[in-house]
Amino acid sequence: MSLRSTDRQWGSVAKFFHWIMALAILVNGVWGLLMTDMTPSMSKISVYAWHKSIGLTVLALFALRLVWRAFDRRPQNEPGPRWQQVAAHAVHGVLYLMIVALPLTGWWFNSLRGFPLQYFKLFNLPAIAGKNEELAHLAHEAHELLFWALLLVLVAHVGAALKHHVFDNDNVLRRMLPFGRPRN
Repeated sequence: MSLRSTDRQWGSVAKFFHWIMALAILVNGVWGLLMTDMTPSMSKISVYAWHKSIGLTVLALFALRLVWRAFDRRPQNEPGPRWQQVAAHAVHGVLYLMIVALPLTGWWFNSLRGFPLQYFKLFNLPAIAGKNEELAHLAHEAHELLFWALLLVLVAHVGAALKHHVFDNDNVLRRMLPFGRPRN
């Protein structure tokens, strides 16, 4: 398999970015849901720290993905109705916006609460806003709302990929699977 994408399928680097980010987002989403119900403890602080670091990793991976995407080619669209191609591009655009907005609102919330932000205990990141408890509530709500919106868009994304695979029997999903090969 080629590192770079071809006109028929995604390359291994694009697939790596897609699947590692999908896994990180899934794990961090579940972790985010579970951590809020934990009783205050050192374990809870540790879980929050991991949640923040994974979110920052998703943001960094996204930046690297964009750089790679600027130099990588893109497979041709599978034949299909124009509305499906427009919808696919729109969903990807919304996913990209949410993948950036979700960690940034988390960082904003963290800054507004006045908490230090460490990346896997390696170094501290600067606050992106001054401490403000009133705004912190808004930032938390935005972060949470974005998570649920991301979940809905991901359901649409996965549902469309499965529809293409199961019902349309085309290469949309197959060419993004880690070891998938498009059919002729």
